[in-house]
Amino acid sequence: MKKYTIVTDCTCDLSLDLIDRYDIKVIPMEFTIDDEKHLHSADFKVFKEIKFYDRLRNGSMASTSQINPFTYTEFLTPYLEAGNDILYVAFSSGLSSTYESSVIAINELTEKFPERKIITIDSLAASAGEGLMVYYACLNREQGMTIEENKEWLESHVQNFAHWFTVDDLHHLKRGGRVSAATAIVGSALSIKPVLHVDETGHLVSISKAHGRKKSLSTLAQKLKDTILEPKGQVIMISHGDCLEDAQFLKDKIIESVPVADVIISDIGPVIGAHSGPGTVALFYFGKSRY
Repeated sequence: MKKYTIVTDCTCDLSLDLIDRYDIKVIPMEFTIDDEKHLHSADFKVFKEIKFYDRLRNGSMASTSQINPFTYTEFLTPYLEAGNDILYVAFSSGLSSTYESSVIAINELTEKFPERKIITIDSLAASAGEGLMVYYACLNREQGMTIEENKEWLESHVQNFAHWFTVDDLHHLKRGGRVSAATAIVGSALSIKPVLHVDETGHLVSISKAHGRKKSLSTLAQKLKDTILEPKGQVIMISHGDCLEDAQFLKDKIIESVPVADVIISDIGPVIGAHSGPGTVALFYFGKSRY
């Protein structure tokens, strides 16, 4: 089988351990906080140094930038020059124009390197949901799938990657236009926590509301129990915005009732966290469908 490199971007929120284990190449992304520009990379180094979530809690404002075609070209060219084909799993086109930028860059690179296969896949996913798809891509490669077979498998199963999450503070979703100002004020006052998911087109959708934090986390666990496909042997992922105890609570709730092989917990980095805020807990697994 011809060697190929698996590439994604830092919105995958994968742990450095998994990135190193499977030799995943991760494209950094730019974010801004208090008018300071930073580059978020796979090691989460800057994210930790600047105490990202503490600053959000204290009123700092953060924003993000998509990856542009030039950045893709600069990042991917060395692997192509080394003789590798590339399978790139992109951040959801429903949440960013990053995927469209990758298509522009890859069309140009294909002309420059006609002997290489360069494939981009719209994950229709975010955070460790995108990371889970990358993880499956790595398992498929380990099992001997060619780059074309891997592409076909991922695209045929993209709707099986289920995303469920809840946030602790509605005001961050309000800033992003996901909920109204009135909903954010009333919801926060009444301790109403939304339960959301990423739908079939890769967009963020509010599904229901739960009264209280523990109830919202238990709702996520129940969603998994109701819709997970062949849980025995499955690795699922939980990502969190600086609320490890809540992520661990969700993990324990799942393990109590569903025979999954493992639950991997990871941080939500600044590119996703700028929009979801501190206190976000997100759950990802291979399900019967996304909803």
